Amino acid sequence: MINLTPAAIDAVRRFIRGSATPVAGLRLTVAGGGCSGLQYGMKLEAEKAEDDWEMEVDGLKLLVDALTFPMVDNVTIDFVDSLTHTGFRFDNPNASAQCSCGSSFSV
Repeated sequence: MINLTPAAIDAVRRFIRGSATPVAGLRLTVAGGGCSGLQYGMKLEAEKAEDDWEMEVDGLKLLVDALTFPMVDNVTIDFVDSLTHTGFRFDNPNASAQCSCGSSFSV
């Protein structure tokens, strides 16, 4: 299960409304990089891949590939808009370490 705060849901809905192309869902990814070794990625996806895990959170479809899912299971995604930081922040109980900005982690 992936959790989104109300602020994150509102932000994703704004991005979907502003998209010039149809959106099948929000893809959540993990790739090497960031200050802790792995970093999160998100993008609006036009099509669901055959092997995607698909979840619905408050009407939003989330798409996660099978390799990424174990690393983000039970993650909570928030959207922060402050003077010092604007963007998505991830709270991942699977992470053994996490950077202070909340955008990268290690397992």
